[in-house]
Amino acid sequence: MLKRLVALFAALALLAACGRVPLQEQQAYVFGTRVEVVVASADPQAGRRAIAAVLREFDRLHGAYHAWQPSRLTELNAAIAAGKPLAVSPELAGFVREAQGLAAQGGHLFDPGIGRLIALWGFQSDEFKGILPAPGDIEAWRAARPSVADITFDGDTVASRNPAVALDFGGYLKGVALDRAADMLRAQGIRDALINIGGNVMALGSKEGRPWRVGIQHPRQPGPLATVELADGEAIGTSGDYQRYFELDGRRYPHLLDPRTGFPADHTQAVTVLIPAGPSAGTLSDAASKPVFIAGDAGWREAAQSMGIGLVLRIDCDGRVFVSEALNRRLTWVGKAPAATVVP
Repeated sequence: MLKRLVALFAALALLAACGRVPLQEQQAYVFGTRVEVVVASADPQAGRRAIAAVLREFDRLHGAYHAWQPSRLTELNAAIAAGKPLAVSPELAGFVREAQGLAAQGGHLFDPGIGRLIALWGFQSDEFKGILPAPGDIEAWRAARPSVADITFDGDTVASRNPAVALDFGGYLKGVALDRAADMLRAQGIRDALINIGGNVMALGSKEGRPWRVGIQHPRQPGPLATVELADGEAIGTSGDYQRYFELDGRRYPHLLDPRTGFPADHTQAVTVLIPAGPSAGTLSDAASKPVFIAGDAGWREAAQSMGIGLVLRIDCDGRVFVSEALNRRLTWVGKAPAATVVP
C-alpha cells in the first residue's frame, strides 16, 4: 500500500510538472550591466531562439551607440566637436530626437548631451579611477552650457549649435532596448516573458497565470527593499547611487550628474519609477528616473509630475523613504516595513 501511495504521489508530481510552462532563461553582460531574459514558452526551442535574437539586438545597440568606444555615436560626437554636420542613420536620428523630447520634459535634469562632463568624472570607462576633475574643467564645461537641445536636424543630417555637446545614451538606451526586446518577443509569438537590464525591467504577460513579481533593490543592504507585481507591458526602472560610483576620502561620488552644478547628485540614494503599459514604457522607465533622482528634496515630486510619473519611490541621502500613494498600494515590503512618508 505504501509503495502504491509513493507511486501515486510521484505520478501526480510528474503530472503537475508537466502542466507547467517551461521557463527558458539566459544572461549576458551588455550596456555595462547584467542582462537577463526569461521566457515562458511551451516550445522551449522557440523560446531559446527568441532570447538569442533579443540578446543579439542588445549587442548591436550596445556596439552601435557606445559613448567612448568607436561607434556611430562617437563618429557623431567627433563631427559635433569639429563643427561639422553629419548624415546619420534614421535610427540614430530618431534616438536623438526622442532624447531631446525626454530631456525637455524633465527640465534637462536628464540630458544626453553632457557626455564631456561624464568623461571628466571618469564614468566613461569600465573601471573608475576615483580622481576628482579639476575645478577649472568643471567651470569651463558649465560655461559652455552644452545640451542635447543644441542639436539641429536637416532630415537625418545632424549638427550642433554648440561644439561642446557630446552625446551619451547611458541613461536612455537600456530603456530603448527593453521596448525593442518586447516588440521582438511578441513578433515571435512569445506572450510571457521578463526582461531585466541592470534593474530596468519589463514584464510581458504572466508567469503561469500569475503576475511577474520583481524586487526593488535596497540601496544600502543586500537584497530587495520591497517587491512589486508587474502587469502585462508594465516597466520599472531604478536609478541608484550604488550602481556606478567611486569613493574618495569617505565620500561617495555616483555617476548621476547634475547638469546645473556639474557635480554628482548627493542628496538621493535611489529612485524607482513604475510605468504603465504603453509603446515606450521601457524607454520612459530608464529616462524618467534620472530627473527625479537629480531634482532632490525640493523638486523630485515636480520632476515626477513633469515626466508623467505617478508611481514613484525615493530614498534620500539619510535613508528616509518617500513613496507615492499609488505605488505604496502595490508594494510588499521585505522584512520590517520602513517608516515611509506616503505622498499624493
